[in-house]
Amino acid sequence: MDEGGVTEEEHEAMPPASRAIYFGSFLVTPQVFHTTAHSFALVNLKPLLPGHVLICPKRHIPRFASLTPIETQDLFLTVQRVQRTLTRLYAATAFNVAIQDGEAAGQTVPHVHAHVIPRREGDMDERGGGDKLYEMLEGEEGDVAASLREAGKAGEAAKLEGSERGLRPDEGNRPARGEEEMRKEAEWLREEMGRDAEQ
Repeated sequence: MDEGGVTEEEHEAMPPASRAIYFGSFLVTPQVFHTTAHSFALVNLKPLLPGHVLICPKRHIPRFASLTPIETQDLFLTVQRVQRTLTRLYAATAFNVAIQDGEAAGQTVPHVHAHVIPRREGDMDERGGGDKLYEMLEGEEGDVAASLREAGKAGEAAKLEGSERGLRPDEGNRPARGEEEMRKEAEWLREEMGRDAEQ
């Protein structure tokens, strides 16, 4: 039983929107579009390119080496499954799949997560080329924790102001997306993942 009096089996049987899912200390339930026994996939607050999503183990664990063999297998099988859907939806011809394992490697949320980023020829030309993506992941643009903290503060401020504005744009090139936009993308990806599962 968890603190809400729900068994693990009951928790797993609940629809994704009715279960609390955390990425580190951040509640991300509305952003989640796919779950498995050990992993979840969520849309990104500030995607580097269209379709940039995160895959995480359900267990809150900061380092990749601490995952169990089953969690590791499930994480990478989930990456593969999500890639199949993203390939179709974004006409991807390639992917960046990256794990920043520890703070010195650029990990800003101490919860293992794989960035899955659909790629196409020339998609980074305006930003300095394909390898620029790794710089962006490690730099300020890839600071997921700061973005999530700012989004939370902005969301709270918007609620206090009585506004439905939601998340404020970041001062960088990529504005933080609003809760409604992320929820709609998660719903769309959930439907598309289901469509691919039927085939």
